[in-house]
Amino acid sequence: MHESSLGGTLRDYLSGEEIDETTFEEFRQLLARFLVEEKGYPKDRLQAKVPLKYCVDGEEYERPIDYVLYDEEGRPVFIIMFCAGDVATFERETVCAARLVEGGPVPYALVTDTMDASLMDVQSGERTARSMEAVPDYDRLLEMIASSDMRPLTDEQREKQTRVFHTYCGFIYGTCCSESCSLPPVPEKK
Repeated sequence: MHESSLGGTLRDYLSGEEIDETTFEEFRQLLARFLVEEKGYPKDRLQAKVPLKYCVDGEEYERPIDYVLYDEEGRPVFIIMFCAGDVATFERETVCAARLVEGGPVPYALVTDTMDASLMDVQSGERTARSMEAVPDYDRLLEMIASSDMRPLTDEQREKQTRVFHTYCGFIYGTCCSESCSLPPVPEKK
């Protein structure tokens, strides 16, 4: 199943702006509310739909990361990816995105369908917990981040992660229903 417009708008929980209503946007909004109101994440440090831009074989692509949490200095420290389907099938793609996010890599990432979740250790690529209870509250997440030792990727590591990430994006966006799910190249600047 792919994301498509429902023809309406809704108010974005984080920004307060009107945004397009899609098949998955209501779930993203519930997730943002959950992170802020139940888990204590600062609303002003969560950014929605952060573009992850990358290049494969000279072609530039862009894939949004549903939520990125930033620290006080504006560095990304945690990403959250929404998925429609079995959470476990999106774990590797989420780890790749967490390694490739601009300003990253980040030490931890979460993939969720809002009913289930996998908390991923980005350095090892391993799942550390699974269920919605795996979503760390903000203070616990800060402790986890403080004890992590993430290092920037080498050029070779970045190239490999980019190809793996692109493969997942191409599979997810390129196979279910042809052009309506294809991952578009980055729009040309005017």
